Amino acid sequence: NMDPKADVLENSDLPYGHILCHEKWRTSSLLQALKDGGVKILFEKELGVTDFHLPSQTRLLYVSECDIIAGNGYKRKLVRYRNASSSFQELVLVERTQLSEQYFSALQRFVVFDLGLSLLPVSGQTEASQLITQIVHGEGRDNPFRRKTSGQLLDSVTVISVQQIPGVGRVKALTLMQNFSSLKEISNASPAELEPIVGEGSAQQIHSFFHRNLITGHWGII
Repeated sequence: NMDPKADVLENSDLPYGHILCHEKWRTSSLLQALKDGGVKILFEKELGVTDFHLPSQTRLLYVSECDIIAGNGYKRKLVRYRNASSSFQELVLVERTQLSEQYFSALQRFVVFDLGLSLLPVSGQTEASQLITQIVHGEGRDNPFRRKTSGQLLDSVTVISVQQIPGVGRVKALTLMQNFSSLKEISNASPAELEPIVGEGSAQQIHSFFHRNLITGHWGII
């Protein structure tokens, strides 16, 4: 008996401009906005805990304001999501709203430091659709996200993730990703290692951002 979920995830080579979407999103405003943005939608019931499957082996999980306020159940879902595949780039979109703000920093620490996933905050489904559209349409064009470094492709997801660090814009994000292979490597870098790449001020900001989160982090919460 083959696992249909594994079959879908491992074998879906999505054509340009297409995404695979969990059936539950069919009537959402997010999906309507994606269609308006020129993204082609394919529906699939057997995606496990994944909400969207994007080109270039990228999976996406959406954590809504309701999920966060409802309690810690979403953390188990995040762990299952992280454990489901090793060959995919895993991205977590989190609704950062007035209601979810008080939980956000703890959630960010859990996703980035405990699970090692990339987190992107969004204000809601409209902003989420813009981000997904940007990722999907950024895949096939000649753009800075596609530069090769150390045999790896700089993809838009990672660059957007690095831009979430205070004091890092798009240019510095690209520069950092050319020198470090992952968000984790950047978080482990000392100010002295960062300074030649982004300058003294930004190096301190980046180091403080990760160091502060590590000190106040709640490790191993599931």
